[in-house]
Amino acid sequence: NLTSVSEFFLMGLSDNPGLQPLLFGIFLSMYLVGVLGNLLIILVVSSDSHLHTPMYFFLSNLSLADIGFISTTVPKMIVDIQTQSRVISYVGCLTQMSFLILFGCMDGMLLTAMAYDRFVAICHPLHYSVIMNPRLCGFLVLVSFFVSLLDSQLHNLIVCLCSVEPQNLTDVLEFLLLGFSDDPELQPLTFSLFLSMYLVTMLGNLLITLAISSDSHLHTPMYVFLSILSLADIGFTSTTVPKVIWDIQTHNRVISHAGCLIQLSFFYLFGCLDSVLLTVMAYDRFVAVCYPLHYPVIMNPRLCRLLILLSFLISLLDSLLQCLIMSQLTFCTNVEIPNFFCDPPQLLKLSCNDTSTNKIFMYFIGAIFGGIPVSGILFSYTQIVSSILRLPSTGGRYRAFSTCGSHLSVVC
Repeated sequence: NLTSVSEFFLMGLSDNPGLQPLLFGIFLSMYLVGVLGNLLIILVVSSDSHLHTPMYFFLSNLSLADIGFISTTVPKMIVDIQTQSRVISYVGCLTQMSFLILFGCMDGMLLTAMAYDRFVAICHPLHYSVIMNPRLCGFLVLVSFFVSLLDSQLHNLIVCLCSVEPQNLTDVLEFLLLGFSDDPELQPLTFSLFLSMYLVTMLGNLLITLAISSDSHLHTPMYVFLSILSLADIGFTSTTVPKVIWDIQTHNRVISHAGCLIQLSFFYLFGCLDSVLLTVMAYDRFVAVCYPLHYPVIMNPRLCRLLILLSFLISLLDSLLQCLIMSQLTFCTNVEIPNFFCDPPQLLKLSCNDTSTNKIFMYFIGAIFGGIPVSGILFSYTQIVSSILRLPSTGGRYRAFSTCGSHLSVVC
């Protein structure tokens, strides 16, 4: 029989009581040297203006990551040696593993960024100051953090899915999607409605993408973001609607637990990608209206690619976090979902274990990944309207507003 454990026992290096003071002294001295050395690097770089260069900026961030990396394991080891207690809880083990992978991956990503910095400095010395500008350096550090956070959450998700408790062995393997109606007479109408909506959405977004890619005059940041948004819309509708059409046609509304989690992951991925891209487009319009003379320099192709990559990484992180929360739910009896797709609030209601913590985390994540993009759009358009109202001529105001037309049409 399988039994559920809530704690782990860390064996350490040695149980010999005579070696404990020596181990304590070695690890404590190593930890202090590591922390103080990295803090000294950060202090020197921040205090000396001659070291305010991309290379030393990355080095100071690497020192912070190193402090986090060694602080993940060594303090726990020192406390265990001192207190003779080597127990760590399951949650503590997951937390330690998350931070270990986060800071470890960030070390690797920052070393890659530093290697790229040296490549530009040696191979393109005349363009170094233009390429390695502060904005790009900040984005490289931000991307390094999000990639590391994504790696950490992926490992967390794998461990959580592998740790099966005994009561989970009797969990349901399938869900029944109730859809809209069981009336046989309404099925052809529902089928035609969803099929036509799906085809119109697919063809419309594909037409936008094709028009932008084929016309060189539309190869601007705004339309590049719009084409990526169209692809995200295709992915978003393809997550749920084809399943609905198939279920109506085959009269089979069953979806597996794994299929439900996959659908949920893509639903959050493309949904979050839509909102983040709309925020990026709002920022693009903010720069175009408020800083028109600097627009080509600020919204350069490199920054656009980084913004798209960052949007995808943020959306993937949101998707993984939501999937991680839902994977912890246990379903025992009622497996009927009163919707045509795996609706997260309905899954929380159907769960037979306590979901209060899951709800708090889900709403907290939703507030961050949903609230920040909305705030970004509102802030951008507040600044845009303020700048436009200061223009003296009506024609100038009209031209400024017209530059935001494509974005406003998508938002509305």
